Amino acid sequence: MKIYVDADACPVVGIVEMTAKKYKLPVCLLCDTNHVLQSEYSEVKIIGAGADAVDFALINLCKRGDIVVTQDYGVAAMALGKGAYGIHQSGRLYTNDNIDRLLMERHMAKEARRASQKHHSKGPKKRTKEDDIQFAAAFEMLIGNALELESKGSDSN
Repeated sequence: MKIYVDADACPVVGIVEMTAKKYKLPVCLLCDTNHVLQSEYSEVKIIGAGADAVDFALINLCKRGDIVVTQDYGVAAMALGKGAYGIHQSGRLYTNDNIDRLLMERHMAKEARRASQKHHSKGPKKRTKEDDIQFAAAFEMLIGNALELESKGSDSN
């Protein structure tokens, strides 16, 4: 199991690394040339700039049982399709039960913006300490569940 982070402007990289260290899990941070990162723990892959370049690189790397941290619903949907686990930086888990609804909501919001000719929104609310706590708890729970499922799968082989 490996953790892949869509790390361009991702506010939870530190939490991901701290939790991954605890479980001795490898982490790969993917970013484009506009968001160069450094890490003492994680492997950092700098992907050439371009629309969706990081997203496609992440999906090409991840495999069944890996964990993907992304705020992009499209990336999450592709990760789920490969049998990986997905989590949003808010702590929301992406599942086969909620991904279609999330993609539809994203599409409807885009259409509403287009129809109203409104191209500027206020953007996301400022991240709080509570947001970090919520993500950390959900991420740790996801890792625990994934490790448990992985061990049950290897027991049956």
